[in-house]
Amino acid sequence: MTATETGAEAQIPPGAVAPGLTAGQRVKAILGGSAGNLVEWYDWFVYSAFAVYFSSHFFPGGDDLAGLLKTMAVFAVGFFARPLGAWLMGLYADRAGRKTALTAAVTLMCGGSLIIAILPGYDSIGVAAPILLVVARILQGLSVGGEYGASATYLSEMAGRRRRGFWSSFQFVTMIMGQLLAVGLLALLQLTMDRAALEEWGWRIPFLIGSAMAVVVFWIRSRMEESQSYENAKAAGAERARTMMLFLNYPKQTLTIFGFTAGGSLAFYAFTTYMPKFLTGTAGFEGPTATAVTAGALVVYLLALPFFGWLSDHWGRKATLYIAFGGGALAAFPALSILAVNQNPWVAFALISLMVILMSGYNAVSAVVKAELFPANVRALGVALPYGMATATFGGTAEPIALAFKHAGNESGFYVYVALGLLMAFLIVFLLPDNRKHSLILED
Repeated sequence: MTATETGAEAQIPPGAVAPGLTAGQRVKAILGGSAGNLVEWYDWFVYSAFAVYFSSHFFPGGDDLAGLLKTMAVFAVGFFARPLGAWLMGLYADRAGRKTALTAAVTLMCGGSLIIAILPGYDSIGVAAPILLVVARILQGLSVGGEYGASATYLSEMAGRRRRGFWSSFQFVTMIMGQLLAVGLLALLQLTMDRAALEEWGWRIPFLIGSAMAVVVFWIRSRMEESQSYENAKAAGAERARTMMLFLNYPKQTLTIFGFTAGGSLAFYAFTTYMPKFLTGTAGFEGPTATAVTAGALVVYLLALPFFGWLSDHWGRKATLYIAFGGGALAAFPALSILAVNQNPWVAFALISLMVILMSGYNAVSAVVKAELFPANVRALGVALPYGMATATFGGTAEPIALAFKHAGNESGFYVYVALGLLMAFLIVFLLPDNRKHSLILED
């Protein structure tokens, strides 16, 4: 018997459903999981969006740039806490349940945001202020890292076989919505408050809003249905998830997820998070114009994701992945090369929109394609851990590597790096089984 035939799901007939699980309960569960994901990513991006306004509170000294750099170093600390959160919460979700893990993840995020919102500055409590800021950011990093595996698994299991790609795409839709919400709130506060007020106390508002939203999501998640995949595995007495199970029983699946996540994460951060800096620092756009162009492309992203999720339900996950990674590998270098010298914001919008549309073929199915590779007893860990490791290694380093190439006077080297990452992911997709025949989520 092979690894994919072991575990609880080998004992469960296809078509098993939760007793009494209505369509309304299923939609409620999907909305609950998605809403939590929105709050998680809103809180995550708010830190970066408002860092310039609160950095002097925690790192004073008269040098605004030095304070901002230290504040963003704390951002990086939170980023590298994400793989740890993915590992711990993945294990927890497989052992205690998806619903329990999702509730725990949003609780951590609420705590981290609330600490930042009410934390006194350096002038009041001295060195304890930056230390507690680091603690809060680590809590947020653990939360975001843990959210992905539990949310991806839960949404994939609750979506239903026929629309699994479409509904699971909303995990990434809400991620982009969280980013847009953070940017939108920044723009609103900039319009309604002067800079002095924002630096004095206004920067605390988005963190208070984030912690309040997390409380609402906690209430919603505490009332969600548990996934039947987890309940079936628990009832069948399947072996409890352990970290080494991934590498001993599912090495191909684990390495495959790491490989195509590396390319997808690199491209995502290159064409979203890094793009405003690229447009201002390389192309020469004004800051507000670069922000508007990037925000417009994110709206296009939102619209493309459900379409590719729906497409994957009809053509299969591999088809949309080929579009994403094949098209992305071909388009990345020329798109970045043109963006670097282009002065027309509409051309920039079109090129970035093209790239995020292509990447939607990956992001729309990134949750479900991973979940379908593992049986229920180890699924959340299998989704979370290789994702967290690849995102920290390639996504988290995308911007520093881009800046390193720029500093060395060879910025086009970064364009090649992104294209090669996507090409690697394209080749790895050949190793994936066809989800229409080999999905390990057996419940309808």
